[in-house]
Amino acid sequence: MPTVAPLDLEGHCLAAVFLGDVPHFALADGTIHRLDHGHKTVQANDGMLAAFHDAANDRLITGGEDGRIFAVTPGGNTMELATAGKKWITSVAAGPQGAVAYASGKIAYMRFADGKTREFSHSRSVEGLAFSPKGMRFGVARYNGATLHFPAADGKPVELEWAGAHTGITFSPDGGFVVTSMQENALHGWKLADGKHMRMSGYPGKVKSLSWSAKGKWLASSGAPAAIVWPFSGKDGPMGKAPLELGTRGNAMVTSVACHPSQDVVAIGYDDGMVMAVRFADAKEVLLRRPGKGAVTSMMWDKEERRVAFGSAAGDCGVIDISA
Repeated sequence: MPTVAPLDLEGHCLAAVFLGDVPHFALADGTIHRLDHGHKTVQANDGMLAAFHDAANDRLITGGEDGRIFAVTPGGNTMELATAGKKWITSVAAGPQGAVAYASGKIAYMRFADGKTREFSHSRSVEGLAFSPKGMRFGVARYNGATLHFPAADGKPVELEWAGAHTGITFSPDGGFVVTSMQENALHGWKLADGKHMRMSGYPGKVKSLSWSAKGKWLASSGAPAAIVWPFSGKDGPMGKAPLELGTRGNAMVTSVACHPSQDVVAIGYDDGMVMAVRFADAKEVLLRRPGKGAVTSMMWDKEERRVAFGSAAGDCGVIDISA
């Protein structure tokens, strides 16, 4: 049975991540807690609204009600990257070459590594941000679709239209697909080569967590009593294919998913605090954590692939060691 090192905090956990090999937990009040030879704390935003793990630079990017964007690095060091005055920062993302994007209202901002910033205005509010893994471009989730910007060039953005409110966005690891989460219980996708649409519907709840498998052939999602895992191995993605349904439980909803760094395995967190690991090939399940307090909101595997950090909406956080 895996062992769990608990960390009982007060408040909603927005991000549970490893920086270096140290677990860090970012809470909505702006505190960053870490288990580094004891429990230690630093303060970032005064009211945190968004957090993004910048894997390439081993840091956590945060934004909040104070209009400030921070980078948190291993050891709990915080550095202010930018400020938007008194505007609330509702979404953040990190991209290639140290670039960071953040959003407030109808404006998406792009901060290059040298500190220069560009603004991109939209007709409706920016709900989500993501960088493409290939080339310097980033996507914005908005009402009635998504917009792709190429900030290094002055070319026109690419507009991807689909009726409804789009709340989050992700690029596939090969850069060939864009997928958005929606206000309705659905995902929507576009194949960028030809603009083909992909409808991924039938969820009983809203999809709040997405995670790509190690090789990018699968996209795991929350929003159902199982992790819904869509196949992206073919040239047309999941069109005409049924998803896997992993870790099905009749009385609980999946609220967080985190794919394993190298294997086709997904960690699944539920609204009752339970965490399970499930293998794609045969749906074999391993219980990682029994139910606790609050819905699981964030999870991440460490580089050695033996620990999972998790956080919940009630501040019920911790680290699961699966090698125990």
